[in-house]
Amino acid sequence: MDVSTCIWFDGRIEEAARFYVSLVPGSEVGSISRYPEGSEFPGGTPGEALTLDFTLAGVPYQLLNGGPEFPLTEAVSIALIVDDQDEVDRVWDALIADGGQESQCGWCKDRFGLSWQVVPRRFVELMSGPSAGAVSGALMRMRKIDIAELESAAAGR
Repeated sequence: MDVSTCIWFDGRIEEAARFYVSLVPGSEVGSISRYPEGSEFPGGTPGEALTLDFTLAGVPYQLLNGGPEFPLTEAVSIALIVDDQDEVDRVWDALIADGGQESQCGWCKDRFGLSWQVVPRRFVELMSGPSAGAVSGALMRMRKIDIAELESAAAGR
C-alpha cells in the first residue's frame, strides 16, 4: 500500500510542481497523466496535465488539475521544517514572490494559492522548553519567523 496527499488545483500543476521541487532538496517530479482526447473529465483540455506525482524531501504528493470547483484554502498546508534563518529566508521569499502572500506565525501562500508553514527547527526546540509561553507570544507578532527574536523572547529580553 502507498499513501500520498492529493491536492486539487485549478490548472498550472506542472509549473507548480517544478517550483515546489526547486525549493526543497531531495525532491523530484514523477509521473504525469494527461487529459486524453475525447475525455469526459471536466475542466481540462486534451494533452493538459490531469494528475502529477512528485515528492518533497521524499514525501509523496499528487496534484490534480480538477478545475475551479474546489479552490485551495488554508485548511491544508505543507509544513517545511528548516535548519536555520538562511533557509527560512530563502524558502519564504521564494514562496511569496510573484503573487504569494504573507500570513502570520510562519504561514504564507504561494502564487498558486497553496498554503505553507515555514518553521525553523529552533522554534520547535524553544516551544519544548520552559520559555514556551514567551516564545509563542513572540511568534504571534511575526509573519516570517525570526529565530533571533524567538531566542530573545526565550531569554526574557
